[in-house]
Amino acid sequence: MISKKMQDALNGQVNAELYSAYLYLSMESYFKSKNMNGFANWMRVQTQEEMSHVMKFYDFIDERGGRILLKAIEGPPTEWDSPLAVFEAVYEHEQKVTGLINDLVDLAIAEKDHATHSFLQWFVNEQVEEESSADQVVQQLKMIENAPGGIFLFDRELGQRVFTPPAAEGE
Repeated sequence: MISKKMQDALNGQVNAELYSAYLYLSMESYFKSKNMNGFANWMRVQTQEEMSHVMKFYDFIDERGGRILLKAIEGPPTEWDSPLAVFEAVYEHEQKVTGLINDLVDLAIAEKDHATHSFLQWFVNEQVEEESSADQVVQQLKMIENAPGGIFLFDRELGQRVFTPPAAEGE
């Protein structure tokens, strides 16, 4: 059985992950409005990843005998100055999510909740990948420096990204 304190914190993370999906969906819409379909695809895949994170938390709370309590999701931004500004926002957001996951790990340790601590290790590792992926795009966009040909080619490259659902535990 999960403690009320841990349940509330994990429910907060469900909300944070839903916001992340909402944010990336908004970014996808922004890129579609600019006819940057590869960038939009990157965001669609990111949205799918975030929704898979939502369900991992959702299922874990349920498996531990907790109750999932959904809250309102804050509206995300809808406009940015450039592709670089979008991905700088992605990187900043992923850093914030890393902090949230770290706070959950700290709480699990304080609560001596070994099951939740073990569960959260997947997210600790996932956040390393999320931050790295976002930073890589930021660095590549900085190299391109808004050169139209470079943006065009990079858009095509980002269009190749596909969603791969996370493997089940133990795979």
